Amino acid sequence: MSDLVTRAQIELLSRTLHVPADRLAYLEKLGAANLHDLQERLAKVIFAQHNQTFSRLTLLVPVIPLSISLPLVQRMVPPVMAGRAAGAIGVDHPRKAAEAVGMLDPGYAAQAAPFMDPHSVGQLADIAPPKPVMRIINELLRRGDYITAGPFLAYATPELVRAVEADVHDDEGLIRSASFSYSGENISIIIRHLLAGAARRIPKLVQTILHGSKELRLAALSVFARCDADVIVAIGDILFDVGTAEEIADLTETFIAAGAIPETLRFIGRLSPAALDLLAANPIVADPQAIDAVTAVVNGDIEPAVWRGLLELAERTPTPTARRIAGQVSHFDTAPLAQLPTILTTEHLWPPALKVLAAAEPDAQSRIGELWSALPALERNEIERRIADLGLTDQLTTLAATLQITQ
Repeated sequence: MSDLVTRAQIELLSRTLHVPADRLAYLEKLGAANLHDLQERLAKVIFAQHNQTFSRLTLLVPVIPLSISLPLVQRMVPPVMAGRAAGAIGVDHPRKAAEAVGMLDPGYAAQAAPFMDPHSVGQLADIAPPKPVMRIINELLRRGDYITAGPFLAYATPELVRAVEADVHDDEGLIRSASFSYSGENISIIIRHLLAGAARRIPKLVQTILHGSKELRLAALSVFARCDADVIVAIGDILFDVGTAEEIADLTETFIAAGAIPETLRFIGRLSPAALDLLAANPIVADPQAIDAVTAVVNGDIEPAVWRGLLELAERTPTPTARRIAGQVSHFDTAPLAQLPTILTTEHLWPPALKVLAAAEPDAQSRIGELWSALPALERNEIERRIADLGLTDQLTTLAATLQITQ
């Protein structure tokens, strides 16, 4: 199953090309980053052609007052044509375009917005008055057009972010729209502002997610898992503050059942120690089926953020759970296990990794030790030093002994 961001990029590409998303499913193997680049390139080509076609209309903009032209446009021009023409007008006359935003009927603007050049949306975001933009966003959310609303959020200036906090009250719509924004940096800016805002939107938003549909929960995971570390810490603390253990378990089950385990682990790996302790104590983490599903996805994955999530959580689980996780890890494919020491060193993950292995059965320690015994002597010595520093010599005797096989 493709990851959540990749699926969102497929839907955006589908909108750009006016092709059903299922016909583009074969492109998922390109990954989110390449799909985002492809969509951006295609949009530039397509809208450049539109801009050439409609550029002659821009000659009329300085001549005919907007108070006369816009009522006529909204009565006589189909929204699809108006949206495509808006790109050319926005490029040649950005100030006029920004002024026009405030004079458009929100319903008409929402119908035209899907056909606008995404880059002209970014230009308008810099200069358009916030109130009219909020009316258009609210109309898009009312229609459930999250794909179109996403770019408006992606280009949000600080002034627009403040306006979103004050004037956009559809929490589900905000989250589902933000899931179509590719930039984790932009998402973090918006959520960081909402975290600090006087309206305290985030606790209410988290409650909406906890009680929301599968689609909303997965959209929220896609959004939060891409945020900066400080944002994840704050969101996680609020999540475990307002959510009951049963609600957290149900939310986690939704993520696992949907195959969104890498995103879940990326999010978990940046939680605060207090939030990690609460999650580790949740019954869902002790469920053997859940453990096996999570560890099976990590097998073959060398992404540090995914390993961080697994190990930071496993370290805090009761011994039987940690032992089961370690046993599953010991049967991972040879290649990722051989690369694991490099990840542990780079990401400073030796303490949780060795504490999990300390709970492992001797045969699990032996298999990992056999793989690591092929490492250069300097790396083996480093592992043994870390075992000693953590005071785990007695618990990791099998692993330590195996590492000495080739010495």
